[in-house]
Amino acid sequence: AAKTGYEAVVKLLLDRGSNLESKDKIYSRTPLSWAAQNGNVAVVKLLLDRGSNLEPKDNDGRTPLLWATEYEREKVVKLLLATGKVDADSKDKYGCTPVSCAVQRGNEAIVKLLLATGKVNINSKDVYGRTPLYYAAKRGDKAIVKLL
Repeated sequence: AAKTGYEAVVKLLLDRGSNLESKDKIYSRTPLSWAAQNGNVAVVKLLLDRGSNLEPKDNDGRTPLLWATEYEREKVVKLLLATGKVDADSKDKYGCTPVSCAVQRGNEAIVKLLLATGKVNINSKDVYGRTPLYYAAKRGDKAIVKLL
């Protein structure tokens, strides 16, 4: 229900005692992770209001913030960052951070949001030794190169 954005169903399930932190059996992802990926803002707000863990990592070490960044869900990224409780520089098992992911997508708005936290390492390297600046230059993205 969280994945598909059925806010009323998510609320009902939570009201009836469903586990806020339940993880699926295949990817080990929580409702917040799925809602963040799919840009379901109302469900993300509901889960945050209910005290959902902001940093659950799935099988690949990805957090809800990383999923929201990967799928360019700017409103969700703003919501998660506004809590002040997310690690804006978390790495997945490949060394990908939210800022490197946003740079690879060419999403200047999300890059700005992440940089504004003052909590990201723009020189962070992934498992291939590549930095966000490398990815911006590879894309020929002058605006993001200037930001970095």
